[in-house]
Amino acid sequence: MRSHEIDYEIIGNSMQMVEIELDPHETVIAEAGAMNYMQADIQFETKMGDGSEVEQGFMSKLFSAGKRVLTGESLFMTHFTNHGRGKQRVAFAAPFPGSIMPLNLAEFNGSVYLQKDSFLCAAMGTKVDIAFQRRLGAGFFGGEGFILEHLQGDGMAFAHAGGTVIEKKLHNETLKLDTGCVVGFSDGIEFDIERVRGLRSMFFGGEGLFLATLSGSGTVWIQSLPFSRLADRVIQHAPSAGGSRSGEGSVLGGLGDLLDGDNR
Repeated sequence: MRSHEIDYEIIGNSMQMVEIELDPHETVIAEAGAMNYMQADIQFETKMGDGSEVEQGFMSKLFSAGKRVLTGESLFMTHFTNHGRGKQRVAFAAPFPGSIMPLNLAEFNGSVYLQKDSFLCAAMGTKVDIAFQRRLGAGFFGGEGFILEHLQGDGMAFAHAGGTVIEKKLHNETLKLDTGCVVGFSDGIEFDIERVRGLRSMFFGGEGLFLATLSGSGTVWIQSLPFSRLADRVIQHAPSAGGSRSGEGSVLGGLGDLLDGDNR
């Protein structure tokens, strides 16, 4: 099934959205809750699966859609179709600050692997499946766990990542990076995990116990600020249940408590 040919525009810098222009009867599929706004002639319908299973029976569709639950995504996807006579636009935004990655799957032999929760939307005809990690080390200790999202097709797809996205082209090379910084990679790349050497580096280096290794020839996408790192920092500096401001420093935090009338 060939993908619909869609036009798009990336809007914004640090908190981006993608605005997609649909010709009459064109469709874009998206994760539930990703839509930001749409024009009047666009109608959406929630369906089980990505629409690539048109010729499959009900049980096959149920199985294909059910595999998405393993990635933490919704069982259903939303299909946005232009039912008007002219061009119409619909926009999608990521659920956290970061960048949106446009991926022309035809440029990557029709196959790209993403960490779970990275997929945002794609042209109708794109198959959104899952792939299991074959290596136990990458499964247990990689930021992606055992399961990656596998996008297949020949059209445009869009993923989102935290912070700035860096694209690296590898030519029979190996790249080492923090496990949470991997956004995705193309065919030809082997993903594995290696343990940090040295007890001092492991426990006091601040880089974790394991590093991701990406080897081979292909494309790798890296995010500068994984959401897990951002969430950890927010939790670390958030007020405790008792209302203290330990994250603001001992002097300023105590002054703030006094100004708020906190006399404990």
